[in-house]
Amino acid sequence: IGHQNVTLENMGNLTNKSTKSERSDAHEAEVSSSASNDAPNSDEHSERERASIALPSHVAGSGTLDRLVDTARGYAEASTAENTNKAYAADWKHFARWCRLKGTDPLPPSPEMIGLYVADLAAPAGKAPALSVSTIERRLSGLAWNYTQRGFTLDRKNRHIATVLAGIKRKHARPPVQKEAILLEDILAMVATLPYDLRGLRDRAILLVGFAGGLRRSEIVSLDVHKDDTPDSGGWVEIFEGGAMLTLNAKTGWREVEIGRGSSDQTCPVHALEQWLHFAKIDFGPVFVRCAHDGKRALETRLSDKHVARLIKATVLTSGIRSELPEAKRLAMFSGHSLRAGLASSAEVDERYVQKQLGHTSAEMTRRYQRRRDRFRVNLTKAA
Repeated sequence: IGHQNVTLENMGNLTNKSTKSERSDAHEAEVSSSASNDAPNSDEHSERERASIALPSHVAGSGTLDRLVDTARGYAEASTAENTNKAYAADWKHFARWCRLKGTDPLPPSPEMIGLYVADLAAPAGKAPALSVSTIERRLSGLAWNYTQRGFTLDRKNRHIATVLAGIKRKHARPPVQKEAILLEDILAMVATLPYDLRGLRDRAILLVGFAGGLRRSEIVSLDVHKDDTPDSGGWVEIFEGGAMLTLNAKTGWREVEIGRGSSDQTCPVHALEQWLHFAKIDFGPVFVRCAHDGKRALETRLSDKHVARLIKATVLTSGIRSELPEAKRLAMFSGHSLRAGLASSAEVDERYVQKQLGHTSAEMTRRYQRRRDRFRVNLTKAA
């Protein structure tokens, strides 16, 4: 990250002293997908109710104000990230279904009932898996948000909720399971396994750009070629002689990510991106899209962020990373977040620059990524 500019070349220079034993566990920030997919009609009605913005009855029918309702509704829906909205919607559907099965109603909020719901999440009857403390807390956040949209307030400090949650933490809390970081030597081995057909060019660009930029998987697939190419754009790309500039609308707001050119075309993230865009004939819309079944042309459909996770797992196995471990464990160790963690774990530069590149709002979050790299660097036993 010289001058806040990341290339695989200078990453290699900065990490000569790093070894695989210094891997850093990445904080896994992915949204839990454990919510039920069951979406009964009553829950769909609740979803429509959540997004409803209407005029007071005494002014309804006034043309100018009526026309603003849809605009206000659009802004309200954009107030939280799309993935967050999906997670909150799933949280409410799960809770509404649970209430229906128990013969009660989710409205108005009942702290006593929510305390029972939380207990059931931690120690469910039957074959349903128990949820982790972090997932339960996220479910509560989702319920609180949903109640707010419906004009209610959920007091999470109410003793019927707070004491149950405190007991769950005391009894069931475990250290966070964090994903393994992909280091420089790993990413080079991974891209070496990819073919030079159209899919290979695309996947090579995904891995190299994701690593050099320290990007979330959602940020990678949400990129467009230009600003405002598509309604679901999460940012755009500008390519210059010295490298690429990514402008991202991320979780913490808009930010710019600089990716410099490397010394070798085989491992240069900017060259990989240029090759993919050229041979895929992409000059508008999403940067990373699906390929046709014959693999000879790019389609217009944006890739899902799940493709990034699957790509990482597949290339980790093929390249033989951590081959001393069973395959199932290797698959569980790596995810889409491993790319993001790899940059922080590899970069031997000032913490402030790493924090800026990753878009962290606090240095503490950056240190979580770096702590395994820095482990035992200062030996207080010898210093005493």
